Amino acid sequence: MHYEKVVHHGATDGVTGSCHQYFIDEQHSVLIDCGLFQGIEQGRGKAGADSAQINFPLNGIQALLLTHVHIDHAGRIPYLIAAGFQGPIYCSRASALLLPLVLEDALKMGITRDEKLITGFIQAVSRQLRPCGYGQWYPLEGDAGTTHIRFQNAGHILGSAYIEIRHQTLLPDEQRWYKAVFSGDLGARDTPLLPDPTPLEEADLLVLESTYGDKNHEDRKNRQQRLQQVLEKAFKDNGTVLIPAFSIGRTQELLCELEDIIHRMQGQAIHKGLRWEQLDIIVDSPLAANFTSVYKELKDYWDEEAKQKLQSGRHPLQFEQLLTVKSHDDHQKVVKHLADTGRPAIVIAASGMCAGGRVVNYLKALLSSSRHQILFIGYQARGTPGAAIVQHAQTRGYVQLEGEDFAVHAEVIQLSGYSAHADQQDLLHFADQMRSAPKQIRLVHGDTDAKLELKRKLETKGHNVVIG
Repeated sequence: MHYEKVVHHGATDGVTGSCHQYFIDEQHSVLIDCGLFQGIEQGRGKAGADSAQINFPLNGIQALLLTHVHIDHAGRIPYLIAAGFQGPIYCSRASALLLPLVLEDALKMGITRDEKLITGFIQAVSRQLRPCGYGQWYPLEGDAGTTHIRFQNAGHILGSAYIEIRHQTLLPDEQRWYKAVFSGDLGARDTPLLPDPTPLEEADLLVLESTYGDKNHEDRKNRQQRLQQVLEKAFKDNGTVLIPAFSIGRTQELLCELEDIIHRMQGQAIHKGLRWEQLDIIVDSPLAANFTSVYKELKDYWDEEAKQKLQSGRHPLQFEQLLTVKSHDDHQKVVKHLADTGRPAIVIAASGMCAGGRVVNYLKALLSSSRHQILFIGYQARGTPGAAIVQHAQTRGYVQLEGEDFAVHAEVIQLSGYSAHADQQDLLHFADQMRSAPKQIRLVHGDTDAKLELKRKLETKGHNVVIG
């Protein structure tokens, strides 16, 4: 009988810590992703920022296959290397360029600031990287050609992929390829900058994310208009709009949208004589600035609309109103200036769930004033400060940041249409477009309610679904 087994080392009872071990046979396996847990999911025995040890044996693991470089999918890689993993790390070509930036930041935040140690580690990881083009089958090293992997565009962030693993069955009378597919994080269709996910043709086993398995994003086609309306309303109060956003993916999509609004509204007033083209757009994150530079270099991966803007002389990720804050001293000055003056500005700062990074200092300075707005455009995992801010905004309550309570008086707004994750309809579409139904769909990377609702929806379409 064919041997099939998936062991989940994360992202089964939540949306962070993705790490799945797929057994090709009883002795050989591959890891798909190796991410950190965040928020409430950093419980005992899990790999949060302070406790990320690898608690499973590495025997027989032939390779790490990386879907994309977000920290909840890649943040445990330093611990995997420290535990003795020396195998190849396969990822898309764009991810291979972005991963060293992510790991350098993760090391500085959670392990060491020793530049020599960090440089040595990054060089070591770079030797293990195996960059892969989309749509090409690659033989797994050391596997005698019986196992192949393929990366397909997932449309989530630059370089994101879902991974197909093709290997021969062990049945002597059934010599055929068996295909397991791991979705990683799928992107929403019709998003700025990146193409839609590549359709999946077939799979025997589909391991599918379910972050928004019980929700549909509101009217994505009109999201830019809603963003513009939110900004126009916000600036009437003479304050700052703070957007917590992940350094890679969401920040670049937002810049693309803001450039488009400013281009269309050029010459028109947004606030007391301030015209749109005079509005400061501040990206306060050295990591985001580095990622944006790489995004610009990799414009071949952009969608056609973004490429056409470039050809017409526009620069979606580098426009006149864009200010980048790099040094910590400059960061502190900007925070104080905006808090003291109420100057209209848009600030994009990491992290997206407010669990650390420079956004925390902005929140401390701005949260307690009703003239400012906090605009959330992404998922807020349980137990994160972002989720607490959304919750307490309804009651004018308090949120704790770095051990101190802050009143939530700023207006808190959510625009779900900007999520980089596929919603329920996107997930159903991804599963339904295959030529034939997979033998099994296994749901991961979602809260319980999301997984149960997506399971119900998929089963009504005839799929065999289990929850990982």
